[in-house]
Amino acid sequence: MLLHHATWPEVETYLKRCKGIVIPIGSTEQHGPNGLVGTDAICPEVIATEAGAEAGFLVGPTFNVGIAQHHLGFAGSMTLRPSTMIAVINDWTESLLRHGFKRIYFFNGHGGNITTISAAFAEFYAQWSLDAEPCPARLMQRNWWELPGVMDTCRTLFPVGEGSHATASEVSVTQYALPHAIKSVAMNPKIAPSGGFTDAADYRARFPDGRIGSDPSQATPEKGAQIVAIAKQALIADVADFFEIKPVAAASQ
Repeated sequence: MLLHHATWPEVETYLKRCKGIVIPIGSTEQHGPNGLVGTDAICPEVIATEAGAEAGFLVGPTFNVGIAQHHLGFAGSMTLRPSTMIAVINDWTESLLRHGFKRIYFFNGHGGNITTISAAFAEFYAQWSLDAEPCPARLMQRNWWELPGVMDTCRTLFPVGEGSHATASEVSVTQYALPHAIKSVAMNPKIAPSGGFTDAADYRARFPDGRIGSDPSQATPEKGAQIVAIAKQALIADVADFFEIKPVAAASQ
């Protein structure tokens, strides 16, 4: 069940049986020569959508621009300031809380978001502590690649050239989700260099095509399907535990 595809009476009915919602959250940033700019938003979105359809939990709109200043040397990349992202996360959270949601699970697709999401949670909880009131809601973030079984699957599928940015696994997930958008690009070098960076200019100078340690030409939709299948079941279990309910069969939506 997708929030954007539901009516308000349907959301009210959902809230009678479940107070939880999953929010995919990612980024809009370059992912190398064959990776889509929306990769970090698409990955958690497709996994959450399939999991929600199977288990019957509500999936909110994807928070698709995050903390990506270091990618601004590449065309199409967008970013928020940390203070802006914290404010927006808290506005989303307050809106959902007003309607009776009490378990909000942020399903993350971008490592650069982790610290800022945590800071947003700290700010949300602070208002209740400062007012000496118990907080009526619980917040959680989980990175899709940290779900049980996902990294083992990725390492098995890509023992060489998985890398740390524009990875073969994440590109595979987007190819599974959007087969019409597959790009065939020769990688030069085959496996990109690894290392660190400082700002956007330094990133572009060290990693001219955007990849870090990866060979995403190995990506296929079939491998993406395997990764999504593992991640979907792990997400269903994780969400059920956090929502403190047993997910029910999805409605015909």
